[in-house]
Amino acid sequence: MKLKDGFKGELSIVLPQAVIRNIEDDPVASSVFITDIGYYPKAKFHYRKREIAISEYVFIYCIDGKGWYLIDGKKYEVTKDQYFILPAGMAHEYAADEKEPWSIYWIHFRGSLARFYAMDSLSPKDVRPNKESRIKNRLGLFEEIFHTLNHSYAIENLRYAMATFQHYLASLRYMQQYREAVGNLESDDAVSMAVHYLEENLERQITLKNICEFVNLSPSRLSTLFRRKIGYSPLNYFILLKIKKACGMLDATDMKINQICSKLGFEDQYYFSRRFSKVMGMSPKAYRFRAKT
Repeated sequence: MKLKDGFKGELSIVLPQAVIRNIEDDPVASSVFITDIGYYPKAKFHYRKREIAISEYVFIYCIDGKGWYLIDGKKYEVTKDQYFILPAGMAHEYAADEKEPWSIYWIHFRGSLARFYAMDSLSPKDVRPNKESRIKNRLGLFEEIFHTLNHSYAIENLRYAMATFQHYLASLRYMQQYREAVGNLESDDAVSMAVHYLEENLERQITLKNICEFVNLSPSRLSTLFRRKIGYSPLNYFILLKIKKACGMLDATDMKINQICSKLGFEDQYYFSRRFSKVMGMSPKAYRFRAKT
């Protein structure tokens, strides 16, 4: 893994040119393939200006904060729950907002089918949570791709990562079909909808007000119903979900603790460790050591 730019908690991989040449020669992996991939949380002062065009498409998915990009003389504003794809072969620039810097997933890609997946995505596209959304699943696909590439550049790993990447792109280009593929949320009750909302926003900081607006209930009413059915307040349950996700990352990845902390929307690593210890009875470091021994 090659880290760049020094954003706190960042993740990134730049595939070596020798590996890219192998992908280009492979009939399976070459149709749509990644050359660079990463995640930048709260990317303050993030800025790129490419006066000389690159051969890759640039995919950016903003999950929090704001930013902008400029291409062909036109400036676009980007907010959370939006993505865009910059076409290959065109100069461009983009940046995080100065006051509310974006948190982004980003991928550079190319291949014989790349232009079909990038089609009509120059303007920002919405990926808003609703009761049919599968944002958590899509973020899981990104993690699969990232950790597969980080684990090995063996040809079967590359093929799996690039096939999964096509699924990831398809989940955005054919969003309605993706959302309908596993059926809608069966229950319309407020607590089920609130739990779904929490699961879709694990990487963010959200408030009780955010949850109440989603389910259209007052804070007191939602809290009463939630405690009755789940046994916790909505925000305490949200912490439990985040810690459960952190345990999975500690078990299955080699991500650093500060990277997991940032990935789950905790700005303070010490606060994250305290909450983790309170829930699990041990620190994240001790949990990882225990899990691997």
